[in-house]
Amino acid sequence: MTNDVLTQHDGKAARIRLNRPKAIHALNTAMCVAILDALDAWRTDPDVEAVLIDHAEGRGFCAGGDIRMLAESGAKDGVEAREFFHTEYRMNHRLFTYAKPIVAFMDGITMGGGVGLSQPAKYRVATENTRFAMPETGIGLFPDVGGGWYLSRLPGRIGQYLALTGHRLDGAECLALGLASQYLPSDRLDEVKARIAAEPQRIAVILDELSAPAPDARILAHRDAIDRLFASDVLEEIFAALEADPGEWAQAQLATLRTKSPQTMKVSLRLLHEGAMMPTFEDEMRQEYAVGAHVVQRHDFLEGVRAVIVDKDNAPRWDPPTPEGVTDHVIDQIFAPLPDGEAWTPA
Repeated sequence: MTNDVLTQHDGKAARIRLNRPKAIHALNTAMCVAILDALDAWRTDPDVEAVLIDHAEGRGFCAGGDIRMLAESGAKDGVEAREFFHTEYRMNHRLFTYAKPIVAFMDGITMGGGVGLSQPAKYRVATENTRFAMPETGIGLFPDVGGGWYLSRLPGRIGQYLALTGHRLDGAECLALGLASQYLPSDRLDEVKARIAAEPQRIAVILDELSAPAPDARILAHRDAIDRLFASDVLEEIFAALEADPGEWAQAQLATLRTKSPQTMKVSLRLLHEGAMMPTFEDEMRQEYAVGAHVVQRHDFLEGVRAVIVDKDNAPRWDPPTPEGVTDHVIDQIFAPLPDGEAWTPA
């Protein structure tokens, strides 16, 4: 058992506490294994009526996954990276299908892997500290851990906007979009957790009693513009729409997109288009694993990690550097299913 995840019984509930504060609780393979093992043990434990997921100390709920390890593995044979994705996606799927109610506390940074931990939960609590994003296109990756499922089910074209730009949402915006089920002031969280542990059958009532009115969701002021400018599933058409709009907001989005990987922006658009039609979350995970297994060994991911995380020059040299240079053939290769012996399977 890794000390990066703390598991414990608390009254009639069980708790998963992320405990890797120096990395803002970013997930590694051992952490995903520990969470899976705990969920398996509690599944048939009559003393566990609910599961609470939060972080033990420090800022942020979960900043994502172990990106540096993924890049180092991708630069070699990719085996360690695929092992991580395979285990993480099994954890995501187990959370999604878990019979007992799960409460996730998105208090602070909730990005990438943190989205995969929180979104399967029946109760997803946002606070004034929540900073929710899927910023993967900035490092040549894509919104995985179920991003193709969750983002494609947001209102209008907001999911496509979030996937391409990596825009950060606050807690009020998460609530308005349905990414959070409740909004609570962070100073009430300890009371909430204690009450749920004592009476897990009253989770919904307890959360409602301690909820607070959320501020206005600022993203909704741009809803019409998002639906209009991000209407297409063709990246070149989104660029053209933004280029044709002289407004300050549209030009800011255009500037943002010009910093992202054209290849993985196209991957993201296709992922959401197909994710909206996926019959089951298991099918979504199988597809995302195949895409991840391919992307993690491609130039843009290795270059994005170099630019943003290793050298920190924030000047990635994407290849191809423009949307027009990314062919349909390349995207088809990335989405090619894996052979049966290599494909993802649920735990």
